[in-house]
Amino acid sequence: MQLHYERLGAGTPTFIFLHGFLGSGDNWRSVAKNMQLPGTAYLIDLRNHGRSPHASTHRYADIAQDLLEFMDAEALRSTHILGHSMGGKAAMYMAFNFPERIRSIVVVDIAPRAYLGGHEAILEVLMQTSLHVPRREDVEKQLAEKIPDPSIRLFLLKNLARDPQGNFYWRLNLPTLHAEYPHILAQIEGKPYEGPVLFIRGENSAYISPADEQDIRRLFPHARIETIPGAGHWVHVDNPVVLLRVLREFWEGLG
Repeated sequence: MQLHYERLGAGTPTFIFLHGFLGSGDNWRSVAKNMQLPGTAYLIDLRNHGRSPHASTHRYADIAQDLLEFMDAEALRSTHILGHSMGGKAAMYMAFNFPERIRSIVVVDIAPRAYLGGHEAILEVLMQTSLHVPRREDVEKQLAEKIPDPSIRLFLLKNLARDPQGNFYWRLNLPTLHAEYPHILAQIEGKPYEGPVLFIRGENSAYISPADEQDIRRLFPHARIETIPGAGHWVHVDNPVVLLRVLREFWEGLG
């Protein structure tokens, strides 16, 4: 699969940024632009998201194969990978199964364990929303009836686009994401990855609990765990200043 991506910078080292569920590569544009590290950053739209192609499956083995094809096309023998939430699990899967292609991983606010869910209602709202309306505001009004948080609506509306005829559509492959959602929530397990790893959690997020640290240390013996103050699950939105500092210290420390 030929993934859509945005390239920032040039040369080595290289960094791949992976977004979370229902997101897209441009969620990380501000952080990547302000990273102030030499090399190239690639902001990826994962399958069934953003401007990348749709497919009938959405499992971490699929995502990993897509990423390997992307790396081969870009002649990247190995790379640093940062992933948020679902993207973080994809980064872990890559580290377990293709460690020779990975220089380091950064996992943002997700643990290797299985999760109970929480996006089912949002997926159903999106699928039930009528897009046969003239204005973007008409779509948002429908979402507001079921999704009261304006920040969540704004995040979701980034996936709304118009076709050449001016009709609205969701860039997300909603039927596949709805059907495959249990696989997105699944536990990630594998032979321990011995390379450098940074786990980042939001101070106000419950996605990485103290109980998760034991599994993290078992699967990633050299992992560091950093907490970003004042941040929830969207760490890169809630406290980008501290996040950037932590990322620079980690990557610069690798030499």
